[in-house]
Amino acid sequence: MSAIALGSNLGNSLETLEGALDALGQTSGIEVQSFSSWYKTAPIGPAQPDYLNGCAILAVTLSPNALLTALQAIENQFGRVRQERWGPRTLDLDILLFDDLVMNTPDLTIPHPLMSKRAFVLVPLSEIAPDWIDPVSEHKISQLKQTVDCSDVEQLRQESANKNEG
Repeated sequence: MSAIALGSNLGNSLETLEGALDALGQTSGIEVQSFSSWYKTAPIGPAQPDYLNGCAILAVTLSPNALLTALQAIENQFGRVRQERWGPRTLDLDILLFDDLVMNTPDLTIPHPLMSKRAFVLVPLSEIAPDWIDPVSEHKISQLKQTVDCSDVEQLRQESANKNEG
């Protein structure tokens, strides 16, 4: 199992994020098990629009590096351009957790090194995986969420998040 974060703040972010979930589900070696609500969050970094963020739990038969490659291909499919660190983006897909793996290579660090400090990750992740234990801190996601300020994380109304269902 793997947990990923999804974020967007350029273009039609809701459409992009829902399209990214569809693209993940159509990718060989990836099955979307569950996904969180979408949350409006304040940006980190340079001045830019607010983000929509969420998380998903994936069943994967890919290696961590192959999953990273697949996520980057989906980002590119949705027009992701890397210009500046923490700058605005059409789509951002990050691996947060991969089973209980701890790895640190030049290309990939698991668990995500900033996960435990980011409310925009911990709030949606705790919605779908509250009991998943971060292998570095050895705390549950629900416990990590209690250590950050979540006041800037606003859940979208369910009817707007699920407007295409029914």
